[in-house]
Amino acid sequence: MSSRTLESTMFGRDVQFRYSETWIGYSLLSLRLIMGWTFLYAGITKVIDPEWSVRGYLNFAISQENFLRSIAGTDLWAVMANDWYWLLTPLNQVGLTLIGLALILGLFVRLSAFWGGTMMTFYWLASFPLEGSILIDFHLVYVLLLFAVGAFGTGRILGLDAIIENHPKVEPYLEKYPNLRLLLG
Repeated sequence: MSSRTLESTMFGRDVQFRYSETWIGYSLLSLRLIMGWTFLYAGITKVIDPEWSVRGYLNFAISQENFLRSIAGTDLWAVMANDWYWLLTPLNQVGLTLIGLALILGLFVRLSAFWGGTMMTFYWLASFPLEGSILIDFHLVYVLLLFAVGAFGTGRILGLDAIIENHPKVEPYLEKYPNLRLLLG
């Protein structure tokens, strides 16, 4: 097994530790697949349920004490539930499903991790006040896990992003427009 030493400065302190590249690879792949399944399952169950809508959650599951209930003198969640449900319902269903599929396949992982983190941030905000916690719940944990999935470019670990990046027809575009790599990984 190959191992390396990471040397960095974090919060003004020098940090150094050895790690196994093999086990880091397995860990990151597992994390990507688990997060992918979590999103895919959540999305598919909403897609196949003809009665599912964001209205129920936005109108009844969010606490009356939620601090976003009175932004600019209006109930943000009620506006979303009543005026935007027609858009938010399919976006939620399809978004969760596609993010899950993309993570499982290792396809456009950074883009998927970004949008998954964005969705989880909204769910986290809707969860306030949190039960049994002041600030952190599983939604925020998912945000941080997705950050790691995207930051490490885990789509390059047994994923389609690696195949796309190395395809002879794609490589010239990635050399000409290196920022396109931000979508992959």
